Amino acid sequence: MNKSRELPLSKVLPELSTELVRLLLQVGERDLADKVPCLHIVDRCRCEDEFCGSFYTAPKPSGSYGPGHRNVGLSPDKGMLILDVVNEEIHHVEVLDRDEIRAALRSAIP
Repeated sequence: MNKSRELPLSKVLPELSTELVRLLLQVGERDLADKVPCLHIVDRCRCEDEFCGSFYTAPKPSGSYGPGHRNVGLSPDKGMLILDVVNEEIHHVEVLDRDEIRAALRSAIP
């Protein structure tokens, strides 16, 4: 997806955007929390698993993320949220067992 077609996370999934900020602050990730309002969805995960509502905020890598990668696991009230962070930028938001997020993503990005 080219840059002009990127969708603001705060517009597509406003509740998740707010939730990510809150959860990141809870685990002491203030710098990442500050970046959430500027995140754009560049694509959704194409795995087609019924429980997956994951999406990319940077182009999907052709292999592993490599050096500078770390995971940030969050503890939402519902489902699972794990961030792939590369060089202190959020590149992927793994969302599992959140049907409403999966539905919203499929609607916004067929």
